[in-house]
Amino acid sequence: MSDSGALASLLPVTVLTGFLGSGKTTLLRRLLQDPRLRGTAVIVNEFGEIGLDHLLVADAEEQMVELSSGCLCCTVRWDLITTLDRLHARRAAGELSFERVVVETTGLADPAPILHTLMSDPKIAGRFRLDGVVTAVDAVNGEGTLDRHTEAVKQAAVADRLVLTKSDLAGEEQAERLRARLRALNPAAPLETAVQGEIGPDRLFGCGLYDPAGKIPEVGRWLR
Repeated sequence: MSDSGALASLLPVTVLTGFLGSGKTTLLRRLLQDPRLRGTAVIVNEFGEIGLDHLLVADAEEQMVELSSGCLCCTVRWDLITTLDRLHARRAAGELSFERVVVETTGLADPAPILHTLMSDPKIAGRFRLDGVVTAVDAVNGEGTLDRHTEAVKQAAVADRLVLTKSDLAGEEQAERLRARLRALNPAAPLETAVQGEIGPDRLFGCGLYDPAGKIPEVGRWLR
């Protein structure tokens, strides 16, 4: 099989991240209502801010998986690997039908261990490919969050797509300052705006194989 054929056979995984209160769960809920995202399996953390309705996941609640460890971080890499392995096995057995996976992290999660796991674990890399990282950033509190929390900076720096949320609640000058800061932090990532949580999935998914090149130099170090 050619390299392109082998790549096409891998199931795409999108990591959705964003700091506490960034609106990523609302964003995901709206996205999953779009018919274009039918056939999506979702892995969430049960300590997220707002629980997702299981029925939103391709109308099949068994395709919603909750990790029980409390945080997607280096201490639970095995949990993520095991969950993806089980999802793949159930798909191969015909118990589940899905064509993509979304992993929603908790707001406090450092995304680097998650990305490292998805890219470096041999079993996962042979079945899944990291399609991209989507990071939600709150237009109202985003500047202060970036000032105070290293995790928020990492979440923005590793993103393939940055999504500005709650822009309708922020002043234009405030929102533009944040946009400028995000562009400086991650110039390679398109900066999208979700209006009241609404954005087309075609603007966030299908990023291609994840590549940290072009992001800030620290990204490569974080992923090692």
